[in-house]
Amino acid sequence: MSATLTKQLRTQALAEQGLGVALLHLERGDRAATRSLLTDAVAGGVSTGANASLFHGAPALEFVLGRTGNAGQAVTAAVDRVVAARLAAAARRRKEGQLPVLAEFDLVQGLAGLGAVLLSRPHASQLREVLAHLIGLASPAAADPSVPGWWCADGLGHEEIPGGHGNNGMAHGVAGILSLCALAACHGVDVPGQQPAIETFSDWLELHGGYWTTRDQLTTTKPTMPRGRPSWCYGDLGIARARQLGAIALGDRARARSAENAAVAALDDPVRIALITDASLCHGWAGLLALTRAIAADSPDPGRLSGRVNQLADRVAAGINDLAKPGFLEGRAGARTRFR
Repeated sequence: MSATLTKQLRTQALAEQGLGVALLHLERGDRAATRSLLTDAVAGGVSTGANASLFHGAPALEFVLGRTGNAGQAVTAAVDRVVAARLAAAARRRKEGQLPVLAEFDLVQGLAGLGAVLLSRPHASQLREVLAHLIGLASPAAADPSVPGWWCADGLGHEEIPGGHGNNGMAHGVAGILSLCALAACHGVDVPGQQPAIETFSDWLELHGGYWTTRDQLTTTKPTMPRGRPSWCYGDLGIARARQLGAIALGDRARARSAENAAVAALDDPVRIALITDASLCHGWAGLLALTRAIAADSPDPGRLSGRVNQLADRVAAGINDLAKPGFLEGRAGARTRFR
């Protein structure tokens, strides 16, 4: 591996290294520290390889640089090329009648995450194309009409899952797609079929919830949500936030109330809460704190969650120094970032 590529992998990773720390410095107003980290990040060029995503390479750079008000033409042009390549690959996959892989559409690696970057721009023509593709996943899969369009044959590690699965989480599943589509609608970006797709994604999550849905769970008429860790990445609280955003986009207070009730139930369940074991953003206390703050801020009854916000803040503060990593998703920078 070349020194330049090694440098890009180290400095242009939002999840683990300098870019995540730069976000924290930006929030704190420390422009000198931010400038040093960003200068280091771009010193070896801008990565637009196969792993370019919201969390790596040019898109991650734009997401962070955009917080300064100016990502720069070179970076945005690089992101445009990444998005165009991903859309073209998705179109080829559809034409071939194949099921997608998670990295095609998810928030961490795929088009949902790239859409989040584009949504942060004042104007982004490609955003409508990204939304159109993601909305299309609300329809039954052409390869197998008995499953939804986001159904995948294999899992996150490319392991085969007999019969495939529908991933439900915020990081890698339909909750991330729903969140982007809903936020876009709330920002006035609307494409044909967006509202029905938001309803489809929301209905699915209300019924199935949990980490993922397997083929033998498709015929159930009862929720299949496991009593799992209620984390941002896969758990009940991330899914509740996605459902709340979908309800806000639809102007449906009953749906929103149902999502908020699910969040309260998860936070008050000692079995699920006991599964949270560190202060990280991805799957720990900081993720729960960020989600709870956001859900409360968008609720007409934020007092239901205010006490829980204080409790979660105490949990995060007590565990930050135990985190071994410095970065964003699993490290100290993410745990220290305030999202509300």
